[in-house]
Amino acid sequence: MRVAIITVAGISSRFNKGIPEKEKVLKAVYSENGVENTLLYHSLKRCSFADKIILVGGYKFEELYRYFIHELSYQFPQVVLVKNTHYEDLASGYSLYLGIKKALHCMADEVLFVEGVLDIDNKSFEAVISSEYSVLTYTNEPIYTNKAVVLYRDSEGRYKYAFNSVHGLLTINEPVSCILNSGQTWKFTDISILNRANEEFFRWEKEGTNLSIIQRYINLIPPESIELINLKRWVNCNTRDDYKKINDYWRTER
Repeated sequence: MRVAIITVAGISSRFNKGIPEKEKVLKAVYSENGVENTLLYHSLKRCSFADKIILVGGYKFEELYRYFIHELSYQFPQVVLVKNTHYEDLASGYSLYLGIKKALHCMADEVLFVEGVLDIDNKSFEAVISSEYSVLTYTNEPIYTNKAVVLYRDSEGRYKYAFNSVHGLLTINEPVSCILNSGQTWKFTDISILNRANEEFFRWEKEGTNLSIIQRYINLIPPESIELINLKRWVNCNTRDDYKKINDYWRTER
């Protein structure tokens, strides 16, 4: 059973900056020209290989539910909606925790996780899907610590993540042999280790980000069981200008 997890629970603060409260939207379902020109539609389309797609929402969940049921449910019947009621008081890790719990309940053999605010080229995404290994991804974007998540390799060949939660300067307090910009897309092939990482997160680090679970997982598997995949085209949709840029890509891909 192949399962994909897409998380779209965040409050879209940068996307809605300067927008009146009643006009604020859930970033994943925002469109300027048609119901299929949304981040969510394209995320679901890329993940349609999966037997089950776990879609974790939170902020404006009713908006997400209506959009999916009325516009997309007939195309993606394998989707299971999960509501994160802690999207305001807990960080992104809790959404991934809920998604993994549901995936394990579905008897997953492998789990792909992608943040729902990304646009990724199809060829790179296919490379992640077809890999036989656990996958970490990186992009060709320059690393600016006010928005990037850093993926690096330490002196022992272990992969680790680093970021500044308040988008300031970043310090890495150990020798490193490689520094990359994380592609925020992962695949997990050792389900027992994934379950362990998820339960340890809930027990000891429930207020952490999704990287808390992911770091626990990669700490517990051999480095040689990991494949590093470059995402050739990657856009993290933080603002409405980012959305316009992504929408231009979609037009050229038709």
